[in-house]
Amino acid sequence: MDELLAGYAAGTLSYPAQALVGAHLELSGRNRGYVSSLETLAGLDLDGSEPVPLSDRDTALGAIFSSEAPLLDEISFSPPQKGSVSSGVPRSLQSIIGSSMNEVAWKGLLPGVRECRFGEIDGCNTSLLWVRGGRALPSHTHHGAELTLVLQGGFSDDDGHFVTGDIAFADGDVDHKPIADKGEDCICFAVTAGRLELTGPIGRWFAPFIS
Repeated sequence: MDELLAGYAAGTLSYPAQALVGAHLELSGRNRGYVSSLETLAGLDLDGSEPVPLSDRDTALGAIFSSEAPLLDEISFSPPQKGSVSSGVPRSLQSIIGSSMNEVAWKGLLPGVRECRFGEIDGCNTSLLWVRGGRALPSHTHHGAELTLVLQGGFSDDDGHFVTGDIAFADGDVDHKPIADKGEDCICFAVTAGRLELTGPIGRWFAPFIS
């Protein structure tokens, strides 16, 4: 997690991963102080660096000022009210998802499971996943790293219990079966660097229909 946050502070993550971590900081206060400290240290290091002339100053400045990526100090850190994510979207994710969950074009994936794919962005596959409360996803592993941010509700797997604002990490070494918490539907934003592989007998039967 520290490496992920350091990449966010340095601006070296892919665009979807950068947006995912920004949304995490909006929804959870756990790592805001750490990221702020990293950015302060980076600023101090920059202040001590020797100036380097720009080959095309106007073009570089134009690219900076035309960027729509939100700055950390512009993000509202007010904790969301219970259920508010059902219609609202964290500011950091609005350029990918849109401004309202009510406008998401969900597609049925499995009984009690829906998905909305946003395609490949900056080399990563991005999607939203909705899972009915108490429903389990098929057992699966990953060909590449996957970051999952909980936007609403929560889920559990062998790595622990994840709730709104938490980030779960999985890769090819993880074979898990996430189960949504009972009592509230779970909505997650996922960024993957490779494809998902279903591993259980039921999942392998469904694989041709959801790939």
